[in-house]
Amino acid sequence: MQLLPFNFSQDPYLVLDFTANNPDLATLDLTNIDTFNDYVFGKVRAAGAVVGVGGYDEDRVVYRNSPHFTPTGDEPRTIHLGIDFWAVAGTPVLTPVDGIVHSFADNARYADYGPTIILEHNTEGFPRYSLYGHLSRATLTDLYEGKPFQAGEKLAEFGPYPENGDWPPHLHFQLMHDMLGLRGDFPGVCRPSERNEWLSRCPNPNKWLMINGLQA
Repeated sequence: MQLLPFNFSQDPYLVLDFTANNPDLATLDLTNIDTFNDYVFGKVRAAGAVVGVGGYDEDRVVYRNSPHFTPTGDEPRTIHLGIDFWAVAGTPVLTPVDGIVHSFADNARYADYGPTIILEHNTEGFPRYSLYGHLSRATLTDLYEGKPFQAGEKLAEFGPYPENGDWPPHLHFQLMHDMLGLRGDFPGVCRPSERNEWLSRCPNPNKWLMINGLQA
């Protein structure tokens, strides 16, 4: 299954850690977009990599100070439900398996997904839905619900800051068994107390991507 124009068995990539176990994060303000961008792509370049990867079931400190993820008085939403791929804006996103457009939206709030596409699949052994967040706005042009895409066909591109939801350029890729009645959007982060419930809905994409160095 191919999602991006990289060969993860040959092209160099870097697994990025956004948990409290990463000492770098104790001294960085990742709510500052320039700091966040410089950190991510500085690490990727220093490693000689073409893409940074990681994040499924990761308890992320980056979300703890964001009102988008943690309204005052609420339990922080810090458990990441997909895999992130950090690469330059304009990087193509390929359709992993045959599917049709279930829904799409520009979730334009600060720290949200920005332009988002959700596909519906009918492939045996593969989850019913897949989500692609932080895309370019041009990606949504000429889309319509029910539009078919074949495996390997270009679906989208990584969006630039700020149209991608105000993030360093990356793709949030998530799988879901059930859309819970939602359209064009789906939670990508959950509370630790609800972790098991949400992980059962959103299986690990690496079971199908099979990227070494990430849990499957």
